[in-house]
Amino acid sequence: MSGEEAGPAGAFSTIVFDLDGTLIDSEDLILASFRHTMRRHLGEAPPDEAWRVTIGRPLAVQVRDFASSDAEAEAMISTYTAHNLSNHDRLVRSFDGIRESLQLLREAGRTLAIATSKRRVAARMGLAACGLPEEWFAAIVTADDVTRYKPDAEPVLRALAEAGSDGGERAVYVGDSIHDMRSGRAAGVSTAAVLWGPNDRSVLAPEAPDLWIERPDQIPAVLGVA
Repeated sequence: MSGEEAGPAGAFSTIVFDLDGTLIDSEDLILASFRHTMRRHLGEAPPDEAWRVTIGRPLAVQVRDFASSDAEAEAMISTYTAHNLSNHDRLVRSFDGIRESLQLLREAGRTLAIATSKRRVAARMGLAACGLPEEWFAAIVTADDVTRYKPDAEPVLRALAEAGSDGGERAVYVGDSIHDMRSGRAAGVSTAAVLWGPNDRSVLAPEAPDLWIERPDQIPAVLGVA
């Protein structure tokens, strides 16, 4: 691991994670639901990249780029949600090493939390499908819990508050998208970009994350847990 991937030992007491693309591998499900929705409502699906760049934002925000009216947007949300939930457990996968890394963080006394743009029902399904107990997290903040979404600071700030942290230098937000990096930065905490999600280093580098994590098994070391 190079110097830019290594974090200062003991730097973070509270670690807030994104969910999709960070803790759970839901890319196949997300893209399948996108294609299904666009084919039903538009007759064809735009390239996957058109949806990938929106991942990390709430569904209600994502569909606005594709719907021609509020009514069509609502219909797209219904179609996407139905497909997503009915195919969830078939297409969602665990990332190798995530569960073990979270266990190490917990054993080291770190407080864990989640700030995600998913709705609460889907977030809980994702955690269950990947064997990540909800009780491991001091806070789980979803799109149902905020009025301003990533890249706004509100999701991260709420997760920190519910986890009993005042943020600052002792907190970090870990995510896989530019929206995650911007949200963490806006919240005044350090940011850590992971490279096993849908976005590679070239996409995330312009956001100047404080830390890079190349593999799930590197999470504890990068975040200061030997």
